[in-house]
Amino acid sequence: MSQKVAVVTGGTRGIGLSISNALIAEGHKVAAVYFGNNEAAMKFEGAANGNGKAFKFDVSDYAACERGYAEIVESLGDVSILVNNAGITRDGMFHKMPEENWHSVIHTNLNSCFNMCRVIVPGMRDQKFGRIVNISSINGQKGQFGQVNYAAAKAGMIGFSKALALESAAKGITVNTVCPGYIETEMTGHMNQDVLDSIVKQIPVGRMGKPQEIADVVSFLVSEKAAFITGATLSANGGQYMA
Repeated sequence: MSQKVAVVTGGTRGIGLSISNALIAEGHKVAAVYFGNNEAAMKFEGAANGNGKAFKFDVSDYAACERGYAEIVESLGDVSILVNNAGITRDGMFHKMPEENWHSVIHTNLNSCFNMCRVIVPGMRDQKFGRIVNISSINGQKGQFGQVNYAAAKAGMIGFSKALALESAAKGITVNTVCPGYIETEMTGHMNQDVLDSIVKQIPVGRMGKPQEIADVVSFLVSEKAAFITGATLSANGGQYMA
């Protein structure tokens, strides 16, 4: 595939950073969208050697996405690849869940997919080419204790992707979902070792995944090799759950 402009939300840390770096390694220009950690964004840009740029805006805010997208196009050019990876957790039992914890997770994890796709898809349709990958979760497939909000948002991403894939196929746009299992990230690195051990025991391959392994799946889905794959949900969870 020739060099394209790719947008990766949540693209300066964790799984998103690995995806950004993988797409740069494939020869693409990457706009890594972030909202919180300026230091991580600067570090990403410094290591990208001019092939990646960080853009700060809130993907849960539609107007911010419109402004951010315009800035990306002005800086890097028309967008051909979109990876919706941004996400947060606000875990807790449903019967005690504050309304804000429901809305914040839905806005950031699910509404952001609408926001980013809504501003980017028209341009892809004009180009008659696009690659969209939405990063869901194993917990969007099977549910998870204490994560009604997160599971709902991640399950919604799967349905969103399937429907958008049907609408977009004739315009040369593929839309697919990746559902990671438990991955070694900064967040899991702060978890109690006993909790980590109990998680690993549930994973048939006997370990957690690595961010690069999710990035490799994304790299494949945006490549020409995956041009006939759309509306698919790919699980990368070490065999922990088979839908």
